Amino acid sequence: MTTDVRSEGPVRIQMADGPGQPPATPELAKLYREFESELLVPLWTEIGDLMPADPRSRAAAHRWRWDRLRDMAGQAGNLVPVGRGGERRAIALANPGLGGRPFATPTLWAAIQYLNPGEDAPVHRHSQHAFRFVIEGEGVWTVVNGDPVSMRRGDFLPQAGWAWHGHHNLSETPMAWIDGLDIPFQYQTDATFFEFGPDEVPTRQAPHRSKSERLWGHAGLRPLTHMAPSPASPLLAYRWENTDRALHDQLALEKDGYPATLEPGHAAVRFTNPTTGSDVLPTIRAEFHRLAPGTASSGSREVGSSVYTVFEGQGRVNVGSAFWDVERGDLFVVPSWQELRLESENGMDLFRFSDTPIFERLDLGRHRAIIEETQA
Repeated sequence: MTTDVRSEGPVRIQMADGPGQPPATPELAKLYREFESELLVPLWTEIGDLMPADPRSRAAAHRWRWDRLRDMAGQAGNLVPVGRGGERRAIALANPGLGGRPFATPTLWAAIQYLNPGEDAPVHRHSQHAFRFVIEGEGVWTVVNGDPVSMRRGDFLPQAGWAWHGHHNLSETPMAWIDGLDIPFQYQTDATFFEFGPDEVPTRQAPHRSKSERLWGHAGLRPLTHMAPSPASPLLAYRWENTDRALHDQLALEKDGYPATLEPGHAAVRFTNPTTGSDVLPTIRAEFHRLAPGTASSGSREVGSSVYTVFEGQGRVNVGSAFWDVERGDLFVVPSWQELRLESENGMDLFRFSDTPIFERLDLGRHRAIIEETQA
């Protein structure tokens, strides 16, 4: 049996001290009890919490080690079956600031999913927008609306909400990858829908390229037979070899004297919807960042939260007051408006996803670079 964590009990109003607060009298206490009985809350006692000077996220900066995640996922692979009821052998990251809920941030869900050889993760669909990002391995195929798509290291595979999808491991070894969804956002806004599909994934033979790649996987070219814009990307696989080449070429051009728009030694790309040029998913932004050896970024803050995965290399991360040494596969959370700094002695690749599109559509997006002041 589960409990709805949004039900937090009756209204309780506390006497408040400070400027603008009325004196604490028996009459005021009686009025507050009457407010409580009618489920009313005076703004003057809550304004500092409800409308702070800047965002104060309940989420905490936190890091998860890939070696521990991978090891425990393997143990789950030996103990936990995949099928109806649980649906997925997925282990979610639970932010320590969010009351034990399986949420990486107030709006984003992240998990490691694990599939044994020959296993099917049964077909279903849901209103949540999702993606898969492969840190290591290959051999699993995801089938989205009947289109089989191979999954290999470094591939980013977005999937729009309400698309039928299942996974099948055709290889002889287990495989693990990262799942990202907007589950917390849709949960908090009471917008979720879910529906079961077939128990078995409907394919055992997979083509070299999916239908989506054959139609949409040509850089800079848009098929005139499919001109209608779609809110989510119809391209189901953004291949690592293309991402890697784009990052490499950015840094190479910088060495050739081409001016960098980011800081020196920092290359970045954003995955986009080929029908609109906007983000791949309506509620999720996805990017890849590469820090050249010896690169250190200045600090920055932005409204909205992010989850980063170290794809390759090692580095040092500073989020707010937290500092970590990170390496391949590690994941960490950057809560809203907490300062982020990155540095790497030998180079580091980072996959990042965030809830930025939500805030930009609401005209609530804000970004601030932290410029170091030096004394002469």
